Amino acid sequence: MKTIEDLDVAGKRVFVRADLNVPLDGSTITDDGRIRAVAPTIAKLLERGAKVVVASHLGRPKGEPEAKFSLAPVAVRLGEILGTSVAFAADTVGESAAATVAALADGQVALLENLRFNAGETSKDDAERKAFAQQLAALADAYVGDGFGAVHRKHASVFDLPALLPHAAGDLIATEVGVLKKLTDEVARPYVVVLGGAKVSDKLGVIDNLLKKADRILIGGGMAYTFLAAKGHEVGISLLQADQKDRCLEYLAEAEKRGVEFVLPVDVLVSAEFPDLKGKTPANPDLVASDAIPADKEGLDIGPKTRELYAAKLADAGTVFWNGPMGVFEHPDYANGTKAVAQALLDSPGFTVVGGGDSAAAVRILGFDENAFGHISTGGGASLEYLEGKQLPGLTALEG
Repeated sequence: MKTIEDLDVAGKRVFVRADLNVPLDGSTITDDGRIRAVAPTIAKLLERGAKVVVASHLGRPKGEPEAKFSLAPVAVRLGEILGTSVAFAADTVGESAAATVAALADGQVALLENLRFNAGETSKDDAERKAFAQQLAALADAYVGDGFGAVHRKHASVFDLPALLPHAAGDLIATEVGVLKKLTDEVARPYVVVLGGAKVSDKLGVIDNLLKKADRILIGGGMAYTFLAAKGHEVGISLLQADQKDRCLEYLAEAEKRGVEFVLPVDVLVSAEFPDLKGKTPANPDLVASDAIPADKEGLDIGPKTRELYAAKLADAGTVFWNGPMGVFEHPDYANGTKAVAQALLDSPGFTVVGGGDSAAAVRILGFDENAFGHISTGGGASLEYLEGKQLPGLTALEG
């Protein structure tokens, strides 16, 4: 896989496929981590005299413009981080894009409007997707893939466009791939995996593969209640995927067979009502054993005994991969489980990876120093699919 040092970029239009899919509250960016992550690659290209054309998706528009998914706020924040003005094109391959790119001088940067405002970006039809890629290619002389959070998607700007231009991986993707190799090929042991989040079905593939690699797997978040239910425990009105209980039992049996510690919560915080995440009024949860959840209540965070247990299981780790919060971390009464895991990663002597998505957001929202972790990934889904052993279209395209 070539790097940007291998590309001749001076005076050239360089298309940078970034992942600027940041959370927005109206037009306010609530977490700019993904913008900051790609900024060094863009800055390096600008310093080398490139005319940088940045493109990304944001949200899931249905192939046509939607004001709430505009990248306009991102252009402003990107300019602040880079310390230079960022021209913004009001479309992706139309008149505004063509004029905006044509007006760039060497060392200047522009951001195109949301790629997914065009049906061709995400089309399942190869011809339609390639036709859109050709329109994008007309705006550039070279391609840099640096949107790690999108490399698991077979989309026009990720998969088809690199084949049309001289291409290379940006620094962010190179770093991400290097980290993932440490989680698959060069693992320091004990290897501890912490998985949380809402649905166990989202993690089936990664659990299946990591059972062959990890020494310990710790489970939290909403997905824990399907495992507890599979073991015959009452989980009340907790998040439950009843159709996955048999799979959970299979994983527990496989873990025992392989000698992998598979650890579930021993106590949880429960409530009859989901917490208010806007006003964040006090929730006053009850603490119960994980096998004694009342029928009219739902589990919303791991309890103090589980926090201590998980910290102990992480204390001697050589490698840690964490994906998914332990509870509803957005509310202070249910944030302590996620805080405890984050702190345990900081205290761990091993190489620690926060696997993108809500875990990365939680680290920032809860006030932890990002630089204290071994690595914070920008791609939750991409990281998981890599760890499942899948081929990622965006990486395959860059290797071609």
